Amino acid sequence: MLVLYETAAGYALFKLVNDAKLEKAEDIWKDFETPEKANKAIKLRAFNKFENTTDALSAVTGIVEGKIPKNLKKFLETEMSKKDIKNEKLVISDPKLGSAINKKLGINVISDSTVIDLYRGIREQFESLVSGLSSADMSAMSLGLSHSLSRYKLKFSPDKVDTMIVQAIALLDDLDKELNTYAMRVKEWYGWHFPEMGKIIVDNLAYAKVVKMMGFRTNAHATELSAILPEELELEVKEAAEISMGTEISDEDINNIHSLCDQVISITEYRQQLYEYLKNRMNAIAPNLTVLVGELVGARLISHAGSLMNLAKQPASTIQILGAEKALFRALKTKHNTPKYGLIYHASLVGQAGPKIKAKIARVLATKTAIALRVDALGEGDSADVGLDGRVKVESRIQMLEGRSNARANKDKPAQKQQKFQFNKTAQYNAQSDVVMTEATESKKRPIEEVEEVEEKKEKKEKKEKKEKKEKKEKKEKE
Repeated sequence: MLVLYETAAGYALFKLVNDAKLEKAEDIWKDFETPEKANKAIKLRAFNKFENTTDALSAVTGIVEGKIPKNLKKFLETEMSKKDIKNEKLVISDPKLGSAINKKLGINVISDSTVIDLYRGIREQFESLVSGLSSADMSAMSLGLSHSLSRYKLKFSPDKVDTMIVQAIALLDDLDKELNTYAMRVKEWYGWHFPEMGKIIVDNLAYAKVVKMMGFRTNAHATELSAILPEELELEVKEAAEISMGTEISDEDINNIHSLCDQVISITEYRQQLYEYLKNRMNAIAPNLTVLVGELVGARLISHAGSLMNLAKQPASTIQILGAEKALFRALKTKHNTPKYGLIYHASLVGQAGPKIKAKIARVLATKTAIALRVDALGEGDSADVGLDGRVKVESRIQMLEGRSNARANKDKPAQKQQKFQFNKTAQYNAQSDVVMTEATESKKRPIEEVEEVEEKKEKKEKKEKKEKKEKKEKKEKE
């Protein structure tokens, strides 16, 4: 009986001395307690060393997927003769690999639970069984091969890691929330001192910079704000500062407000930097998706699906309502109309469409997005041609639908042709068509007197019957 043992250094083929020991799998560990016992129980028949890391990686990936690597097939064919293939049994730890070897090479394979203890013993005494391989070398080879296998599984490329997009869009949303909270706090805090400026300056960043530069409102006239505001707004701020109704604040108050303004300015600058980073990442990973729906919507779709590959596996109908799951299940539960769009509603192409055709455009855009996603996830090129073609088709569809609706609205009804008036002569009076009234025939109804007599007879008859019944009952009781 032969044993195939796969290592990071290569393939080892052992010969089991006593085949009967495998039948008692519970006691097989005793044969591997010491190196001497292990060498008596099992003998090394052949060892095939990997030439380089690429050779080892191709072999390991094949074994992981349950396929026979080329170097393993060649090794088994050279080391096992036709006689061995017919008579010998091969012990293999992986059942998938065992079934593949059995199908392709016709070797009798054993790969059940009884071989676990055998492989555990070989692993413990491997250094003594195979000369020339130390444990330090084996651990270094295993580490290098595991890293290579991980990179292969992830298809590692620094420009193709969609995890960065998921993290970046989540951080961008968090920054927007924090920025809004801080900006509102600055306006409320400084609003006690200069409330009129909140209505004049709407932008949060400009407001924080003006507060940082101006300080107290009394300094507004002497402060140069042209670097931050246009001339019209600068004049309005200076005029409003002279007649402001705000309360006075201390130096300590203005210092704390300045610290908060610094936070708003720094967060805003970092948000702009993060947006540029996200934009570059999206153009590198999903150029076609970015062209169709934009960086933010595309990143949110990827984040919602979990990865670019997961999103590429979704059909167009799912992409269309991605992000509106609650509304979808609520509609299905209550038997109402299902939602027409989810995150894709925020795409610029859907925003361009009119309210009546938004749903149609969302459906068309979702279809083109599904195609673009599969090209980005599975294609090898980095061009955005598919996305550009899809965008042109969606824009032409918008123009066609809007033109059709406008044409339908502005369409004049065709002027109805006035028919020529024809004078119709009135028909002459026909005396035969008149209905002649005839005298009413005598009624066949009976007179009232007869009806009353019949009713009286019936009543008398009923009374007699009642009396007779009573008399019969009394007679029976007496008897």
